[in-house]
Amino acid sequence: MFILTLSPDSTSTMSRFNCTVPVDEYLADSNVLFYLSDAVTQLLEHKEEYTQFGVIRYFAEYFSSVKNSNHILFREYNYIRATPHNRASFIRVFWRCYRQIGKSGDLLSMLEYRSLLQLLCPDFPAEMVQSAARIVLMDDAIDCLMSFSDFLYAFQLQFYYQEFLDSVLMIYQDLLSGKSPNTVIVPTSTSIEQLPSVAAEDIDREEQQQDGVEPSTLAQCIDALCDRFKRSHPPRSCMREALEQTDKVSYYSFLMSLAKHEAINQTVGVLPSKAELLIDPEMDQELDKLIAQISVSPGSNSSGSAVGGLKEVQRKASPRRNIHHRRKMEVESDGSTEETDSSEN
Repeated sequence: MFILTLSPDSTSTMSRFNCTVPVDEYLADSNVLFYLSDAVTQLLEHKEEYTQFGVIRYFAEYFSSVKNSNHILFREYNYIRATPHNRASFIRVFWRCYRQIGKSGDLLSMLEYRSLLQLLCPDFPAEMVQSAARIVLMDDAIDCLMSFSDFLYAFQLQFYYQEFLDSVLMIYQDLLSGKSPNTVIVPTSTSIEQLPSVAAEDIDREEQQQDGVEPSTLAQCIDALCDRFKRSHPPRSCMREALEQTDKVSYYSFLMSLAKHEAINQTVGVLPSKAELLIDPEMDQELDKLIAQISVSPGSNSSGSAVGGLKEVQRKASPRRNIHHRRKMEVESDGSTEETDSSEN
């Protein structure tokens, strides 16, 4: 029987990256107990599938997949948003799977991007995609087309810093309505459902009446928010820089400045700079090999059949396949021929 014991109450310390860190702090920062709990849950739910190759090997493969950011494929939304590492991993997988869309120059709608996201996470909510799209489109119609790079960086900001941006939006609305920012309540729950919802139409109506708020006032409120906020937030220097650019600032223009800020991108640490976003020679080589193999197979007479073959692989993917299958699926889907699927949705 495999038993792993971790004692959060221990007074000993452990070393990581050549520095001594208290056990409680390390466990909290690394989310080790979260991943251990999930690994055990998955094992118990699918033990007939996983125990074929041994429990010890299963745990080794599970934590290897977490380290390599492959663990979030086809998992439920509550799982992929549960930790900063999961969020960053999902952003990276989304980029690598659909990079070809940006490379081909295709423009997609919000609904098409939602369809692509739901291929990786079946219950990915429309509200998150809509929030990212509004950062790109701002005052334009929400059904306008967007480039892959514009949507990707906006999605990264919205998805990774969601709770903080929800609090900033509450502050912004209070400033627009003339309320004291001191009355703003900072959400502490990790549940989206417990956060107050804001109608996009109401924001549009308010911003049509006013050009925005004073950047200096908003900067002071955001700085105070950072002091008491317990979750991840963008670097203060980036937010101050974004707010110093105009005399009046709206919520979505502020977010657009942050989405384009390279320091934000470096802080999250999973996407390359915009200049290098579509460059991935290793993945291009793997994709060329895969297409070549399918193209020369019996019954294949065109590149279109190669695309069809890749689509069929995606359709047959199961969220309950073991880690070996998930790793294989990432290699097959990273080439991103899914832009053809988006036109069907």
